[in-house]
Amino acid sequence: MSPSIHKEENKRNQPPSWRSMNADTSPSVEKIQFKFFRQAPAWRKLEIAGEMREAMLLFVRSDLESRYPQASADEIWRLMADRIVGPELAQKAYGPCTFQKDK
Repeated sequence: MSPSIHKEENKRNQPPSWRSMNADTSPSVEKIQFKFFRQAPAWRKLEIAGEMREAMLLFVRSDLESRYPQASADEIWRLMADRIVGPELAQKAYGPCTFQKDK
C-alpha cells in the first residue's frame, strides 16, 4: 500500500475535528464558550453533562416512538439500549430484543 493511500485510509478512520463539528460557531463565540468551561466549577460542568444526557435520551426515545408507534414502552426502552450501547452489549445486559421492527 502506498503511503498516500495509507494516509487517506487513516484520515477516514479519524473522528471529525472540533472545527469541522462546530463550523457554524464563530471563533469569537467559541472563545466565550471555552472561557466559560474553563472557569465553570466542576459541579456546573457535571450538571450540563447530565442535561445533555437527558436531552440525548429524549431525542432517541422520540425518534424510536415516531419510527415504531406500535412499540410498547418496554420495547422502546430496549430499542434505546440497542442505540446507546450497541445491540451486542444490550443483548448481553438485557437479553434479546423481542420487538419485531417489520410489524
